[in-house]
Amino acid sequence: MQAEVESTFIGTANHGYGQHAQEEIRRLFGQGCKFGMLVPAEIFIFTLPVDKEEATRRLLEQEPMFLRHIQPVDARQTWNGGSMDELVELVRTTKVLSLEEGAATAVQVRKTEQVGSELSPAGCKQAIDRVLAERFGTVAVVKDAKWTVSVYLTAAEVYLGLSRPEHNLSDWSGGAVRFRKEEGQVSRAKFKLLEAERVFGLDFSQYRSAIDIGAAPGGWTSLLLERGLRVTAVDPAKLDKELLRNPRLTFLQKNAGDVKFPENSFDLLVCDMSWSPRQMARLVKELLYALQSGGTAVITVKLLHKKPFQTVREMLEDVQPELMLQKAKQLFHNREELTLFLVKA
Repeated sequence: MQAEVESTFIGTANHGYGQHAQEEIRRLFGQGCKFGMLVPAEIFIFTLPVDKEEATRRLLEQEPMFLRHIQPVDARQTWNGGSMDELVELVRTTKVLSLEEGAATAVQVRKTEQVGSELSPAGCKQAIDRVLAERFGTVAVVKDAKWTVSVYLTAAEVYLGLSRPEHNLSDWSGGAVRFRKEEGQVSRAKFKLLEAERVFGLDFSQYRSAIDIGAAPGGWTSLLLERGLRVTAVDPAKLDKELLRNPRLTFLQKNAGDVKFPENSFDLLVCDMSWSPRQMARLVKELLYALQSGGTAVITVKLLHKKPFQTVREMLEDVQPELMLQKAKQLFHNREELTLFLVKA
């Protein structure tokens, strides 16, 4: 009898949205999927009825909104709480690792709270880096890796996987994107737009003129100004006073429904308002005459009623056919929301 083909991964979503990520996976691969929870509502293990290559291809081509990060499970081994020596021996002897000499390799280690503090992720990474260097002659890196070795530790099992960084959906460990807070930073909302730029493959410095709807206190506006754009910020609330000194900023302290612009004034529209999605969509649609054809929109959609798929569907219906969705993602810096990347037809 021919062995059944399948592949196993660990998936990570923002806390509270693990079940939505699982639903997207089930829709993509059918009822043959199997799931088990590692961290409630956040991190789960799943097995798919296709091989690792096919599973990765589908997940990349039709990337789920709520699945932030995946790591393949190429080997799993039980242990009793474990020790560093046991972990090192597992990595030294496992047959699933095959790395060419000199390959730039990033080791990413995560663990559940039940694993003892003596096994810190940083300490485990350093030990595994040494083993891989001894065994394969690899070069330990954090960025620009050719390979990622992923290790996930629970009190009962060790999960080990090897992948290309781009195959994990995010090249950050667990998809936890970290930016350094800057002195004088207007708000942490800036991190959200920084992450969106990276996840959506955008380069804001390539744009000319942007409108920021619901801009106050100015986190998104500040990033766009740093990228060299001319920015028109619209909000009835006050903008950070330091931003007002920038000669490339036009601040309209008004409701967005009360402003008018010449047609095709902007090639970028951004909006991060704490409004209901349909109210926000209608407001954005009323201003789309000012966005050039082919222009980009980056919009945050608040998930107010825990019906995310319906919320996104309705919001897209409200802005189509003018705006066409390119990608929707719940970013690491999102909370009860999604970020959408759209292009004007």
